[in-house]
Amino acid sequence: MGLATEELRSLIGRRVVYTAPDEVGRAAIRYFAAAVGDSCPLYVDAEYARRHGYEDVIAPPTFVCETNQYMPGHPDRDGYPGHSWGIEIEGARMIRGGHEYEFHRPLYPSDVITADWTVTDVYEREGSSGRLAFLVSEARYTNQRGELIAVNRETLVFQEV
Repeated sequence: MGLATEELRSLIGRRVVYTAPDEVGRAAIRYFAAAVGDSCPLYVDAEYARRHGYEDVIAPPTFVCETNQYMPGHPDRDGYPGHSWGIEIEGARMIRGGHEYEFHRPLYPSDVITADWTVTDVYEREGSSGRLAFLVSEARYTNQRGELIAVNRETLVFQEV
């Protein structure tokens, strides 16, 4: 029996949606930019941002995909505060296999994020280290007006141990 079981394949099409309880906020943008070492003035200086065609400061592009502001509740038992599909495959470990990002519009401090995730594919391959199962999901991030901010396609890899 492979890693990409019928139970795992049954996740294709599963969807979860989270809407942030608060606006993004200037402080969160500033802290994220500092944490990733990006000193671009667009992220901290509203006048500079306006001179460059924006209505206010904007967030670094990956902010919307790599923060968890929109998550309800508390971190899971491992301390992770973000979304998880809750998949555990006996005899396998999970590896984050990569992301593909598309950015459609800037994220502003006054925006309220909605993250809409869907599992789009599950498949299996034989690798040099054994069987691998892949779960691909797509997250679409919109603001309070329903405007698309970004799309993040993530691949999770489950490797036999």
